[in-house]
Amino acid sequence: MLPIGIADAEMRPQDWDERHADDTRRWSGAASPRLVAEIDGLPPGRALDLACGQGRNAVWLAERGWSVTAVDFSPVGLAKARARAAELGVDVDWVESDLLEFEPEPAAYDLALVFYLHVSQPDRGTVLRTAARALAPGGTFLLVGHDRANLGHGHGGPRDPRVLYTADEIAADLSGLRVERTEQLARPVETDDGERVALDLLVRATRSGS
Repeated sequence: MLPIGIADAEMRPQDWDERHADDTRRWSGAASPRLVAEIDGLPPGRALDLACGQGRNAVWLAERGWSVTAVDFSPVGLAKARARAAELGVDVDWVESDLLEFEPEPAAYDLALVFYLHVSQPDRGTVLRTAARALAPGGTFLLVGHDRANLGHGHGGPRDPRVLYTADEIAADLSGLRVERTEQLARPVETDDGERVALDLLVRATRSGS
């Protein structure tokens, strides 16, 4: 998959390998605070993490009893994720795959995550429909990423509006799911010039049934 965003060259698997291998980059090992908040009260089950990167969310879920399948196309990112999981003594099913080709077990997961995956249509729709098909009845879908408003009013993130999120566009891609909530989030970002604020979008949806 070749996402369109900061620059096409940065979005090929080998270029993401270089980014993940660069230890000067400040990749956080902590789970997303938004994930922590949103799954409060959900009983552990099966989770699918699409575009897992270095596995921070997948590992955190596994530590809390979730059975996690985590998918990414960067072998270097996945190697770091495996090392972190081994260090903490948790098991995660790590899958190296292009998300446009990945086919999860349908209607099998209680939780599906898509965090900070920025690709343009039609690729975004393909990935979100994959996540929707993977959810079991009653399952929860969570998406977090840079809101399109971040271009003019927030810090950092991709500069191509085609890969940024709006609530209406994301909801249109979630065929078969019921959107429960969309929310623009102000996320503090530490920079060399002090704290800045990035604008993210949260979308929470569920598959009907029980």
